Amino acid sequence: MARIGIVGSHGRMGAALAEAIKAAGHEHSGGVDRGEGDVAELAGKSDVLVDFSAPAALQATLEACLSARIPVLIGTTGLEDEHHAAIDEAAKTIPVLQTGNTSLGVTMLAHLVNEAASRLGDDWDIEIVEMHHRMKVDAPSGTAKLLGEAAAEGRGIDLAANTESGRDGITGKRADGAIGFAALRGGTVAGEHTVYFAGPEERLALTHLAENRMIFARGAVKGASWLLEKDAGRYTMPQVLGL
Repeated sequence: MARIGIVGSHGRMGAALAEAIKAAGHEHSGGVDRGEGDVAELAGKSDVLVDFSAPAALQATLEACLSARIPVLIGTTGLEDEHHAAIDEAAKTIPVLQTGNTSLGVTMLAHLVNEAASRLGDDWDIEIVEMHHRMKVDAPSGTAKLLGEAAAEGRGIDLAANTESGRDGITGKRADGAIGFAALRGGTVAGEHTVYFAGPEERLALTHLAENRMIFARGAVKGASWLLEKDAGRYTMPQVLGL
């Protein structure tokens, strides 16, 4: 049984995580959110922290985990280069798992996308379409970016240099080899992602549908408990599944 603390405990994911922790037979050691609670104190009474808060809170989470010498799973989206640099530095001392999506199904989807991209020719265009609830503040989603990275890795190309998004007006023809992104927002959709491979006279669509946030919570708890047995380093969800 692990003592798992939550950073971002007041949100919908925080509530789902608390439920998933108990369902998995672990101890919910407490939570902090938006200036309420001391993350260093939480780290001191936890075996591992799970952070689903905001990019601005990441540095404090990392510092608390470094001080307590405990692992951390980071599911926060919207991270910038400076956040990833901080994660890389922390991973020299503690185990860190950072991901844009903790769903086990999405993890497998990314693996399949990588395989398809590596085996289908450059004449197969890749488009990623995602839809989330109206309250989501970042686009494309962290999961869409994760799938884009999987496709780019499969193709052996740099995603940043081969991305098309926000098409509007007369944009000209699609760039050869580009990976396209489209983001839809509305209602209470927990998360839908489809990766299209559009080839000459045929299409392949790989889709994942999230029915509620518990899938992310269960995956996060599995990943967090998996980290307990690892040495310092930066880890990913595919490693949790042995991919």
